[in-house]
Amino acid sequence: MTWLQNFLNKDVLNPSTIEGAIFYAILFLVASIVAARLLRSALLQPLKHERRHPIDRTALTFLAQLAQIGVYLLAGLFYAHLIPALRSLGTVLLAGVSVASIVFGLAAQNTLSNLVAGISLVLYRPVQIDDRIQLNAPTGLETGKIESINLGYSVIRTFDHRRVVVPNSVMASSVIVNLTKGDPRTLASIPVTVGQAQDIDQARAVLTDLAQAHPLVQEVEGCPVTRLDDYSITLTLQVWCAHAGEAKRIEFDIYEQAARRFAEEGIHGTSASSIQIVGNRS
Repeated sequence: MTWLQNFLNKDVLNPSTIEGAIFYAILFLVASIVAARLLRSALLQPLKHERRHPIDRTALTFLAQLAQIGVYLLAGLFYAHLIPALRSLGTVLLAGVSVASIVFGLAAQNTLSNLVAGISLVLYRPVQIDDRIQLNAPTGLETGKIESINLGYSVIRTFDHRRVVVPNSVMASSVIVNLTKGDPRTLASIPVTVGQAQDIDQARAVLTDLAQAHPLVQEVEGCPVTRLDDYSITLTLQVWCAHAGEAKRIEFDIYEQAARRFAEEGIHGTSASSIQIVGNRS
């Protein structure tokens, strides 16, 4: 025990010395890391029993992140209070707190706005984790599932497994279509153009039959005429499916099968445009 006595006899445990300040800094850092991990594990523990009891995953994960930051902040405050040099330094810097807060606020304006927006997302719950949403991104209209809502950013996983990272301030201020709220299904609108001289009823019957026979189609809403030009007529097949990912598969299958059936029945002048997906319709 000689090494322990030598250790205690030194100034390591004295917070007024440099050695003591370094020792307590390491001690507080290790303690805060362990406490933050234990607290996060305890807060996320109910997620393991999510199937038994309904749990708000969005609020729980966001609260766990805030709690971790709170642990580090408290550790820093206690450490500053313990070290005499830091207490006197805090008294000296107290006069410049207002100026420093203004500078910090301007420098971290985007970060703070994202944090406040994340809190508003958790409180008002316009969207939650695992919700399917549509939003405008630099790549165009994106459809995907919310994977996480963090302190500054939200991550959306698209159906082709891309991750779209959106600032919380954009999530809170933009118009987002929530495809999960209300009717969880997705209404897929598939436009098909035929020549004006063709039999509309015959083309509509072909499209309807193909949709009813498709295994992913839950219900056929209709197939009205949505556009009339000088030389063509556009029929829009509207079908209900489980989600937007299945809507794309249905689109490709209907176009391929319709091309074959139209060729067999003598329907000409067909062309197809991109699918339009509309959610939350009863």
